[in-house]
Amino acid sequence: MAESLYQRDVYGKTLVELGRQDKDIVVLDADLSSSTRTSLFAKEFPQRFFNFGVAEQNMMATAAGLASCGKKVFVSTFAMFATGRTWDQVRNTVAFNEFDVKIVATHAGVTVGPDGSSHQALEDVALMRVIPGMKIIVPCDAPQTGEAVITALKTPGPFYIRLGRSKVPTIEGKGEFKLGQGQVINVGKDVTIVACGIMVGEALTAVRNLAAKGISARLINMHTIRPLDKDILIQAARDTGRIVTCEEHSITGGLGSAVDEVISENCPVKTRRVAVKNRFGQSGEPAELLKEYNLSSLDIEKAVLSIIS
Repeated sequence: MAESLYQRDVYGKTLVELGRQDKDIVVLDADLSSSTRTSLFAKEFPQRFFNFGVAEQNMMATAAGLASCGKKVFVSTFAMFATGRTWDQVRNTVAFNEFDVKIVATHAGVTVGPDGSSHQALEDVALMRVIPGMKIIVPCDAPQTGEAVITALKTPGPFYIRLGRSKVPTIEGKGEFKLGQGQVINVGKDVTIVACGIMVGEALTAVRNLAAKGISARLINMHTIRPLDKDILIQAARDTGRIVTCEEHSITGGLGSAVDEVISENCPVKTRRVAVKNRFGQSGEPAELLKEYNLSSLDIEKAVLSIIS
């Protein structure tokens, strides 16, 4: 792993680069542009940026309206508000009409830190997964965030891209980003770890610790939750016979649920899920919260050891 970077920094810079190339791109935010980094776009293209204040539902409905007129719309706020507060508009106005609206939400998961439960979205992937036609990407690091944003722009229809608040280590050797195609970060034969977002870095640390104990773990970066790469999962189940999923999200309805659905129907094997278990978030430092919610590399290691034993 290389240096740690903010995903949202790359998002903001990528928006500016794309805005220079395409005059149909417009960006909407809900009074959080300095945090989501859409402020970079606002500074360069003030006529194509719209701040809605604390009116996220109106923002999402307007995004649909702009998309209906041929605009390519990026809409941002914190993940809690982008999915929970606006679910009606996302479902009925954006997704039902298959509008070209790209929802890029930041500050997801417990690593939001001191802001606490009200701002720590742990249910957002589940809320988006249940909506037909919604494509979902959870990039593992900052460079992959840029690739995901570019891919979303080039791909018709609604997207949900989930970013965090804290810096995340850059994962090396990922290869080219392709929508719906998981990436094998480490080859292994004893167990497969499937992770997304910041949990890929935690999982990679666990993989190295397990190797020191003689356990060969395959690591898959499942950056796209929908469309999910079924082939890579089925092959991993056949090759290793055990799967552990890791996500900074509720144990219900997220990556683990999506993987279990594929495995149970195609190649049933033992599975374990490292995720937040029926709890709300709380205020604290990101590293402390990862330990408190059993999301650290040590917890992944424990899950692997338990499934092997």
